[in-house]
Amino acid sequence: MNSVTARFLAACLSLAALAAHTPARAQALQPPEIAARQYLLLDVSSKQVLAEREADAQAEPASLTKLMTAYIVFNAIRDKKLNLEQTLPVSARAWAERKGGGSLMFIDTTMTPKVSELLRGMIVQSGNDAAIVLAEGVAGSVENFVAMMNRQAQAWGLKNTQFKNVAGLTEAGHYASARDVAIIAAHIITDHPEHYPIYSIRQYTYNNIKQDNRNMLLGRDPTVDGMKTGYTDAAGYCLVASAVRDTPAGKRRLLSVVLGTASKEARASEAQKLLNWGWQAWDGVRLFEAGKAVATARVWKGDKAEVRLGAAGALMVSVPKGEGDKLKTTVERTDPLLAPLTLGQRVGSIKITTTAGTPVATVPLVTLDAVPLAGILGRGWDAIRLWIK
Repeated sequence: MNSVTARFLAACLSLAALAAHTPARAQALQPPEIAARQYLLLDVSSKQVLAEREADAQAEPASLTKLMTAYIVFNAIRDKKLNLEQTLPVSARAWAERKGGGSLMFIDTTMTPKVSELLRGMIVQSGNDAAIVLAEGVAGSVENFVAMMNRQAQAWGLKNTQFKNVAGLTEAGHYASARDVAIIAAHIITDHPEHYPIYSIRQYTYNNIKQDNRNMLLGRDPTVDGMKTGYTDAAGYCLVASAVRDTPAGKRRLLSVVLGTASKEARASEAQKLLNWGWQAWDGVRLFEAGKAVATARVWKGDKAEVRLGAAGALMVSVPKGEGDKLKTTVERTDPLLAPLTLGQRVGSIKITTTAGTPVATVPLVTLDAVPLAGILGRGWDAIRLWIK
């Protein structure tokens, strides 16, 4: 993945981009009745929200908190502050989690588990103790790590999320929303694909204690490959479930978030219901391939007369089933284009609508080539032509 594509993905998965990419017609398609306090269905491939209810309401995230905990740890591994084979000490604070009544990896102060083992303990077994050991290993203290979590949430523009702990325990001021949880989960998938397979592990044994992944959909739907469950008395039963399928437009990934369901079975069945509706009611349509120009434009004062313009990466959109052949693409750009232009520089927008004019998506229009400044004579000649024009 080049840097331009990476920036594009990061921008599209921000809170503002999710709102901008929500198709206006999404509400015309009525999703099934979902027995959850809040929910959201995201098409990760097109960055479109297909269905939602109370998705911006602040709620207790329970162990869905560990999605952000994992993301920060993955960043630390990427930045070589940790490595998977490194061992970490188990602090008295982590060991004390045994008294809290929550999920555990069952580690104690005599053990030195590897980072790779702790990640499985936190993700598969949902161990609160593993989350604390990892946080201390990355930041020196839980408090420092929580500050890192909140800084990341702010960097993504998550306005309905605030963390007070790393495990998801009930605590005043600890909250998130279904939309924010979806954004965190999507960032794990796109930013750290090398670690994402951990979320598909159905069972993990550490210290001769075998525990099942609580995500029931891993055993029910072969296309589901993650992600995370959560439960507290206040939060109810929560689940983020992600599934990927091969489609005529390429691989398509859907991600559902359900918060506040009534039981383990309910969170699985309601999440499955959302995913099934997303596959059945919506089609993914691939509009552009990566690097393919959708337009060319005149460049002034550059060493090239024209520049290719397009989307930063391959572009897929989701439309109600059967409407893929009813899309219209409109290119809007800022003229005149003056050199120098850098590769990937935004110069306008690509707007996708139905033939009736209903908005489907808007993505940045960027340059697919760099255009340096022309020499003095070329710049002078273009200056005269622009003045005449």
